[in-house]
Parts: sequence; C-alpha cells; structure tokens
Amino acid sequence: HDLTMATRHQHLLIFPALLLLLLPQSAALAVAIATSVRSAAAPGCRTAVVMAMPRRNFAPRTKPVVDTTPHNEQIQFESMRVVLDVPGGADELLGVMSKAEALAAAEERDLDLVLIGPKSDPPVCKIVSYDKFRFLKEKKKKEQQKAVKGQELKELKMSYKIGEHDYDVRKRAAEKFLGQGNKVKFSILFKGREITHADVGKTVMERMAQSLEAVGSVDSPPRVMGKQMIMTVSPKKTSPTK
Repeated sequence: HDLTMATRHQHLLIFPALLLLLLPQSAALAVAIATSVRSAAAPGCRTAVVMAMPRRNFAPRTKPVVDTTPHNEQIQFESMRVVLDVPGGADELLGVMSKAEALAAAEERDLDLVLIGPKSDPPVCKIVSYDKFRFLKEKKKKEQQKAVKGQELKELKMSYKIGEHDYDVRKRAAEKFLGQGNKVKFSILFKGREITHADVGKTVMERMAQSLEAVGSVDSPPRVMGKQMIMTVSPKKTSPTK
C-alpha cells in the first residue's frame, strides 16, 4: 500500500516539472503545486521533486563572411593584364599574359593570382598574397561602413523669395556641414497658392547647387513633394593625391 501511494505521489510531482519546462514564466505556480503535493504525501513515503531548468533562447550564430573573389585556378579568363603587389609602393605592371604565364609568375614569387578587374578589357589580375588581399578588402569595407554610419543629414530651410543675406547664411552653413562630411537637405515650403511659384523655387535651388559645386554634388535634384520642394547635396568625394 505504501509503495502504491509513493508511486502515485511521484507521478503527481512530474506535472509541476513539466509545467515549468513548457512555461518558464509559471515557475511560482509549479513550486506551489510541488509543495502542496509533498505535504499531502503519506507519512514515511519518500517524495522526489524533479525541477526542470527553463529553456534558454540562444541567438542564432551569424555565418562568417566568405570572400568569393576568384583567384588562381578559379579565374576563368585565358588572357589578362597582370600587376604585381609592391609592399609600400605602387603596383608594378607586368603586362598582358596568358593564364598559365600569370599563374607561373605568381608561383615563382610564392604568391596568389587574384582577379581584381573582371570588367576591364583585358581583365586585370594581381599577384598578391590572397590572405593580405582579403584583409585589406575587409578593412576597407569596415572603414566605408564607419564613414556612412557617422554621416548626418542636415536640413536648411529656404524661401522661394529668399534675400541675398539669408542666401549667403544658408550657403555658408551648407559649406560647413559638407566640410564635416554630412549631407545637406534644402527645403522650400510653399504656403497656399505659393505653389504656383515652384519654378522660382527651383531656380533658387539650382543656384545653390552651383554655389556648392566646389564642395558638394547634388544627390537628388529639386523636386516637389506635396507642398515642399526638396534637394539633397552630398560631400564631394576628393580623389586621393598620388
């Protein structure tokens, strides 16, 4: 009889454990049920409370970025222009070679042949350490992402009948923002029937774009959106000095 009673109570104690497993937020309820069952057990009967750990949600692992740049035997072209990586200096042009000749030249230097200009005619390949190529490529990508992340959009409001003083103030502010690497959004708000003067507003926008040609380039030309005319200008990319 005692053995039968103990078995029944052990079965009853499994329920709060299952409840805790399926509903981690019901931990308090599961403990309360287990306590009541234990107190109701026959004297002298051993009871075992099985506590289940709540499920843990793990974030999915991100797959490592795999570089797919063709190199060595993966290159499909049979003729190519070949340059040689020169550490600390400009690349050395070796000339146009066949694939076999380029691979042999790379093997002589214990380096890899990497395709860097597939759309050129002929395609351009570089003799360089493939590990170094991947490292520099990833470093450049991170720097570009960091630059874009740090860029802000500054808004400057104007009027289609803006005066010279206010125009110069907006121009100087735009030059400052562009010099800091930020985008500038120009906007003109038309009230009521002023929308009929949208052509005048466009002339003001185009004049501003010309005034900023030295430091910025138009991303989005003047366009009317509802009762507003908007134009965006980005910092001009300066080519690196050689």
